[in-house]
Amino acid sequence: MANTTKGQIGVTTENIFPVIKQFLYSDHEIFLRELVANAVDAEQKLKALASAGTFSGETGDLKVEIELDEKKKTLKIKDNGIGMTAEEVDRYINQIAFSSAGEFLEKYKDQTNIIGHFGLGFYSAFMVADKVTIDTLSWQEGAEPVKWSCDGSPEFSMGTGKKEDRGTVVTLHFDSDSAEEFGTKGKIRILLDKYCKFMPVPVVFGKKTEWKDGKNVETEEDEVVNSIDPIWTKAPSELKEEDYLKFYRSLYPMEEEPMFWIHLNVDYPFTLTGVLYFPKIKERMAIDRNKIQLYCNQMFVTDHVDNIVPDFLTLLHGVIDSPDIPLNVSRSYLQSDANVKKISTYITKKVADRLDEIFKEQRSQYEEKWDNIKLFIEYGMLSDEKFCERAMDFALFKNTDGKYFALEDYRKAIEGTQTDKDKKTVYLYATDAETQYGSIEAARNMGYDVLLMDCELDSHFVNMLEQKLKDCRFARVDSDTADNLIPKEERVKPEMSDDDKKTLEELFKGVLPEGNDYRVEPENLGENGAPVVLTQSEFMRRWREMSAMGGGMNFYGSMPEAYDVKVNMENPVIARIWADREGSSELLRQVVDLALLGKGMLKGKALADFIARSEKLLG
Repeated sequence: MANTTKGQIGVTTENIFPVIKQFLYSDHEIFLRELVANAVDAEQKLKALASAGTFSGETGDLKVEIELDEKKKTLKIKDNGIGMTAEEVDRYINQIAFSSAGEFLEKYKDQTNIIGHFGLGFYSAFMVADKVTIDTLSWQEGAEPVKWSCDGSPEFSMGTGKKEDRGTVVTLHFDSDSAEEFGTKGKIRILLDKYCKFMPVPVVFGKKTEWKDGKNVETEEDEVVNSIDPIWTKAPSELKEEDYLKFYRSLYPMEEEPMFWIHLNVDYPFTLTGVLYFPKIKERMAIDRNKIQLYCNQMFVTDHVDNIVPDFLTLLHGVIDSPDIPLNVSRSYLQSDANVKKISTYITKKVADRLDEIFKEQRSQYEEKWDNIKLFIEYGMLSDEKFCERAMDFALFKNTDGKYFALEDYRKAIEGTQTDKDKKTVYLYATDAETQYGSIEAARNMGYDVLLMDCELDSHFVNMLEQKLKDCRFARVDSDTADNLIPKEERVKPEMSDDDKKTLEELFKGVLPEGNDYRVEPENLGENGAPVVLTQSEFMRRWREMSAMGGGMNFYGSMPEAYDVKVNMENPVIARIWADREGSSELLRQVVDLALLGKGMLKGKALADFIARSEKLLG
């Protein structure tokens, strides 16, 4: 190249650079990832040429160097890879394959990150620079150095350069805004750590320092900012437990250690590697999502993988790496892409396999971890049918004694005593062992076992189980009187006229708190049975809870609380109240308050009045 040439970059519109700046602005920090990725590619290509015997020279110490000059406001990305000839610069740099900015914007308007797969990797530099230069020398024998320069317009200059060693140097001259945002070593270090942490070629940013004579002094040793062989690139047989834990700590230094992990490694019909960790979920639905990092050949892409893995798997932490995921297309395309569907199915299967393996081979450890993985498994069963089918084998029930049961084992354990008159196995459960203590004890006294289901998803979960498990129903332990939770025969109701029933209803509704709906029912609960029992319909309460969880049952969620008020006509106190309907108002209020107290519904002034009345009655 004896002469300098001038020309226009091959686009059919003159405003491609303003389009790049404006359209990619939300991702402007990504320029560094793209330029480092290009440099890494150049190094990898040289390795490939050397391995094939095409390049017979010395490859030397292959690395990518990042140099920032804060005063000059420049950033250099240097590699000693294959370099480029003038013809290659013309082909790869001077041609941008877009017909117009309008078509470009229309085609990719739904995308959040389009650079990388559409030939814009290098041109992302113009999001932050008002001038970019390239100094390059090809590996090919006899090649001449090339210098290319562009100030952000379609015009460029290209001529013979002065570079003497193989490779490429891209120099960015930051514009004023970008110099302020990116022109510090601290900011560049943050971006390198975010995007280039696991690039497969050493990335160097400055020199290591050591403490000497009361200050940090630079040494001659390069500061390599990345790990070129993260654990997901290795075979599981090469790794120990500490390797997985160490890697987890490097990703999430402030998190508790994970419970267990899954190593992904498949090369057909798609390529996928990675490690997924099960974190402890202590705060139930207060879950920190977006902790799975997506890589493409060790280059960080995103930590939003909700369109690549099923929603319930976004509760996991870790890394997945695949060159087969279309990274730079719209969400609707991702959801319909065949490879993405296969990858999603594979990951779900591997997670189910791992859980089943621990359940079968390490049952005691699995039970110890159950409280921390229950939400994850229930969420998966509710949202993914294939996962649900598998999880029916390794999901657990936990009862109020703290014992764990596989679903089928529990059914076998209770069906002898907990089958009702309709031949349905009744699963009794509590959502709060402390507040529902009285109901739990009453059920136990009947010889029943009670499950503890205190997860926010349990209303949805029991609804699903009633569909999956044959001839069963679930009932919360306080949804009825203990002897009527699992009716063995039809209960004989008290004989009362319609007028008496209406009078009874008016009598009790007159002393019940306002704001709720009450259905007063006379019952025969025995002389020793409680005078008044408040229960909630299993159906109505469950649908209200699902509505509160966003289940779409807004009709139920907007309705007032509904309670069944069961009046035990066989109780001596109720007999006295019924016999003296006009003169037993204090006694009436007392038995109603006792029932309210048992449900945790007596508070404030009503509770103070109850205590004062109790003291008076005792005196």
